[in-house]
Amino acid sequence: MTSSGHADLSSGLPALPARSSTAEHAAAMLRLEIAQGRLLPGTKLREGQVSAAFAISRNTVREAFRLLSHDRLVDHTLHRGVYVRTVSADDIRAIYRTRRLVEPLGVEATVGDEAAIAELRALVESAESAVARDDWEVVGTRDIDFHRRLMASCGSEHVSTMVERLLAELRLAFLRMPDRRALHGPYVARNRRLVTLLAAGDRSGALTELRDYLDTAEKQLHNSLKNGSTTDPTPR
Repeated sequence: MTSSGHADLSSGLPALPARSSTAEHAAAMLRLEIAQGRLLPGTKLREGQVSAAFAISRNTVREAFRLLSHDRLVDHTLHRGVYVRTVSADDIRAIYRTRRLVEPLGVEATVGDEAAIAELRALVESAESAVARDDWEVVGTRDIDFHRRLMASCGSEHVSTMVERLLAELRLAFLRMPDRRALHGPYVARNRRLVTLLAAGDRSGALTELRDYLDTAEKQLHNSLKNGSTTDPTPR
């Protein structure tokens, strides 16, 4: 982001694959930038910069923005432009209501899947290494990766697509919290505990841990919003 709060997209974005400069690909790349925390809530997305960065027409950029709006990742404000969304308390409730519905499916599918459990364990170890480096952005990214991999065990393209959008919106909620250590720190150990239960084949224990995990995380986000301990959500 520039000092004025506008995203500088003229450099730093990966090039689109040859013959793939479509609205869907542009939206996917912007979605990734949001999910990885490089485009913050309230950031204005400028048509011209995105068009130049991806070497696509402004009409294609507008279609990409429409797709991101459908994913609830950006808002279009009349006469002001397109901004990365700032999630509300109601948004957080909706996100966690959906997580409670779908993530138990990932637990069910992962029990007994040694390859999936090994990948989850590697993500926890990566997060633990990031904690040792005091790199809380990476810790948050590994937490997102952990839950993405958990849901990939379902083997459903439809579920994975829905989860990808959900996790990108969840990252927007995370980005409102200024204290990354307090936000992500407790969940590294909880992800480790979940892996241990999955590896032991303890389906019931893993589901109980997941439910408490989600309840605790939602309450933490709501408390931060209620207490005003969030980053400035004003569009910039």
